[in-house]
Amino acid sequence: MQGEHEQLVRVNETMNNDEIRKNLELASRAIKSADALLVGAGAGMGVDSGLPDFRGNEGFWRAYPKLKNQNLTFSDMANPKWFHKKPRQAWGFYGHRYNLYAKTQPHAGFNLLKKWSDQKSFGSFVYTSNVDGHFQRAGFKENQIVECHGAINHFQCINLCSSDVWPVYGTYIEVDEEHLLATSDLPQCPHCKKLARPNILMFNDFHWIEDRTNKQQELYSQWSEKSHNVVVIEIGAGLAIPTVRSACEVTGAFIIRINPREYLVEPPGISIPLGAEEALIKLDRLMK
Repeated sequence: MQGEHEQLVRVNETMNNDEIRKNLELASRAIKSADALLVGAGAGMGVDSGLPDFRGNEGFWRAYPKLKNQNLTFSDMANPKWFHKKPRQAWGFYGHRYNLYAKTQPHAGFNLLKKWSDQKSFGSFVYTSNVDGHFQRAGFKENQIVECHGAINHFQCINLCSSDVWPVYGTYIEVDEEHLLATSDLPQCPHCKKLARPNILMFNDFHWIEDRTNKQQELYSQWSEKSHNVVVIEIGAGLAIPTVRSACEVTGAFIIRINPREYLVEPPGISIPLGAEEALIKLDRLMK
């Protein structure tokens, strides 16, 4: 893995503007000629919307400086144990994220992907590790999205009194951002009235209810079986947690990999070392 990372850095340093332009032109032709699109999206997809980049401790601590003082990393905080040990701190962290995702507008690239998808005979499917719900807000339907790590706008009971996962929209959780503590009433399970948590797959999480995501996976499999001439547009999916990247590669379809870092793809795939919004806007202009 270390050798691969060094290769990625060297390639990134040597790819010039002419090479990037050529790759954009090739990618635009591939998208235009496709009959179906698979959009694979990782954390890098949301950065251009203004969402924080949690890759690496420094990126996480820029978003949550209070946690740096406590030497708590993203993997420390994204752990279900806090809902049992310190529920107001757990909901301070996830409540802040919920509020942030709800008020943040998805960038223009989401709408472009939706526009291209609508032009395809087999449509599209989205496979994303992002939990922000921004693809739905851009117009993608629930039945054409796999949220492989769950979604922050769906809750579940921490005590597993049932296997229910319920949607929550329009909720606002009061958070003392200085201390990152929830100050309003904490979300409750509608069945047992005990504490609820986001239906997100966390680290060391043995109680995540995966039924909703499993149903999404079934719909994705059905779409994959009937779709032909699929082109994969993979955006902002890195190597640290390669769930999305692996899902894109296992298809065996033609891959366009958009990522300012870690963008190397096996031939005949196309590498585009740009951010999500910039790359998608340039591709759309070329397709016109």
